[in-house]
Amino acid sequence: MTDVIAFAPGRVGVSDAARKLIETLKEEYGAIMFHLSGGCCDGSAPMCFQVGEFRLGGVDEKVGEIVGCEFWMDREQLRRWAHTQWTVDVVPGRGASFSLEAPLNMRFLIRSSLCAVPPAIPPPPAQSTSR
Repeated sequence: MTDVIAFAPGRVGVSDAARKLIETLKEEYGAIMFHLSGGCCDGSAPMCFQVGEFRLGGVDEKVGEIVGCEFWMDREQLRRWAHTQWTVDVVPGRGASFSLEAPLNMRFLIRSSLCAVPPAIPPPPAQSTSR
């Protein structure tokens, strides 16, 4: 079961490997949060910070929570990803970031897929105005 509260059910998930690492980071650092900036390079990877160590801006939206941690995203990036589902995962290797997992030689990343776009609702049939 994925511990996610999202604006669209099932939009954000977390892999088992990422869940384990998040639990380890929470034990070491206490409350943590994630932010996805939408920038280039590592800006498209989720960054993990202690709560209060990253300043959210007016362009950030809370997408939901994973493993009890708030997940925030740049509003413009969220708009672009409107029809995707994504999973926070982790792989070996160090990203060029200040994210909490970096000293462990691990790196969070997003795996995504397109969501099914619901079909348009057809307009109601025209009503006859004959008298």
